[in-house]
Amino acid sequence: MNGKSIPTSWRIVAALVGLVTAAVLTWRGITQPVATPTPPPQILAEPLTTSVPGPVAVYQTETWTLYLTQPDHPQARRNRGGADQYLAQAIDRAQQSVYVATYQLNLWSLRDALRRAHERGVAVAIVAEHDHVTPELEELRRAGIPVRLDGDKGLMHHKFVVIDGLEVWTGSMNFTVNGVYRNENNLIHLTSRRLAANYQREFDEMFREGRFGAASRADTPYPVVRLNGLRIENMFSPDDGVAARLQTLLRGARERILVLAFSWTSDPLTRALREAHQRGVRVEMGVDERALQDQGNDLRALARAGAWIWVDESRGVLHHKVLVIDGQIVVLGSYNFTNNAETRNDENVLIIYDPRLAEIFETWWQEHQPRFRLLED
Repeated sequence: MNGKSIPTSWRIVAALVGLVTAAVLTWRGITQPVATPTPPPQILAEPLTTSVPGPVAVYQTETWTLYLTQPDHPQARRNRGGADQYLAQAIDRAQQSVYVATYQLNLWSLRDALRRAHERGVAVAIVAEHDHVTPELEELRRAGIPVRLDGDKGLMHHKFVVIDGLEVWTGSMNFTVNGVYRNENNLIHLTSRRLAANYQREFDEMFREGRFGAASRADTPYPVVRLNGLRIENMFSPDDGVAARLQTLLRGARERILVLAFSWTSDPLTRALREAHQRGVRVEMGVDERALQDQGNDLRALARAGAWIWVDESRGVLHHKVLVIDGQIVVLGSYNFTNNAETRNDENVLIIYDPRLAEIFETWWQEHQPRFRLLED
């Protein structure tokens, strides 16, 4: 500023120009559609690790909450304070409905929460695998909760819960003492009406229509969901062609593929890993030792081809079903990487494009890899 004042006449002219401009803009706003400005990209928060005095690690963002079991925690043998307590609390908050698809259930925490929900008038229903009818499941049935069992072909291998048509809980974690306190597992919680609609449709297909395995229909309402800026793909087998989609993702890998797997017998995915290695992608697999006994596994062949195959020989079970691709994409759910999961079993998969989630599993691997032995050909 030079200290000189603006003449009054110029102030008057500027004010008149402003009034005329405002009037024109107002008239245009009334007579013409106004373009909606594109909002700036949302800055997503870093994942938060919640300090929990018990055998579970909790990571939370605005989009998801991830629970990783910690069977090596000193308190794991008490069978309390694990990931099941969070799911039980969510069931206790349910106001309208709780629908459960479970391969096996013997946790008293979940049994009691489901019974309480039923007693306060919440609609509760269960689909279960016929080979694993536990005393806890029988108790729920006697309490008046409807339970439908699958047939004898393939496995009803889901582990998911849909609450109030809004919340989805799923992952590799069976709703059992072993699943929560003895084995390495994951459980993820997302809040999305569209994802809930997908899982509700899968539940209805089994519970109401009696369609299991090969009889399932490819009718997932929202195969792709955007949630807080993240792309999430949601698939179910054997109807949605999961193996083909995963093969495409693996073929798109450029730098690194991390596999954490209870079992591996999928021929298409084996070919995709071999091709990835041949084009210079680092392929690293952490597998449960039982995977080496599975008929049709190609783990030793992959090791001979140059992939890094690490075998878990700990007392528990490495029960994850996780792929991490280029530190950007995470695949998880109930889907074992097997031919049966693709063609016979009822399974679910989430493909989440989020480097924060990828980092959690990469960090888990770095911390736990020293207990694995390298598979040599």
